[in-house]
Amino acid sequence: MARRRQIYEGKAKILYEGPEPGTLIQYFKDDATAFNAQKKGTINGKGVLNNRISEHIFTMLDAIGVPTHFIRRLNMREQLIRQVEIVPIEVVVRNVAAGSLSKRLGIEEGVKLPRTIIEYYYKDDALGDPMITDEHIAAFGWASQEEMHDIADLAIRVNDFLSGLFAGVGIRLVDFKLEFGRIWDNDFGRIILADEISPDGCRLWDIDTNEKMDKDRFRRDLGGEAEAYQEVARRLGLLPEGEDGAVLDLDSHRKRRGK
Repeated sequence: MARRRQIYEGKAKILYEGPEPGTLIQYFKDDATAFNAQKKGTINGKGVLNNRISEHIFTMLDAIGVPTHFIRRLNMREQLIRQVEIVPIEVVVRNVAAGSLSKRLGIEEGVKLPRTIIEYYYKDDALGDPMITDEHIAAFGWASQEEMHDIADLAIRVNDFLSGLFAGVGIRLVDFKLEFGRIWDNDFGRIILADEISPDGCRLWDIDTNEKMDKDRFRRDLGGEAEAYQEVARRLGLLPEGEDGAVLDLDSHRKRRGK
């Protein structure tokens, strides 16, 4: 069997050449990083869970008319995607104060924001993914004004859908990161959703307990990362219910299991 050609390796995924022109294979790793890769580790099974969760969410977004790069899941860790020209901007959508927003503005974590806030960051690990404005984006030509309108509109649509989806399974969508790409039809470029949507790039809190169910458990040395990711997948109906049922308090759950 011929060795696949690797196109790119990031912190959480590897991209390989796809079987057809214009396609790639996206492989999900168990590697975990935080603070622009200053902290590194492994969450066992994370790649399998993120692949399944992202497939589930992208499939539902496609069904409501949000264009994405997702084609189909290939196996436990891989999915077939459209090859896109990535827009070098990370789009962060915030519903509740947390993380860097709380630190920058002195707002206590958990405070519901008066309105949804969209922030933009320049994708460059060496620079620490600095926060940027529409003026920077226009000045340096990272995206056109029309593309930014499309990106903002899609971000709000995704937020509306995901907020309802997660609320329906007892999870508060605090904030999340999106990436977008261009696909070309001759000289016409179209913006579509790319990358992944999973607990790696979302802050997800249990609605009743505010228990963190995302990568903040790794960032903040809370432990229970694998269980948190599993619980998100379980609530979304992607894992069979275990004998313990829903896990609302991960610390108590770990103690019961002797971990």
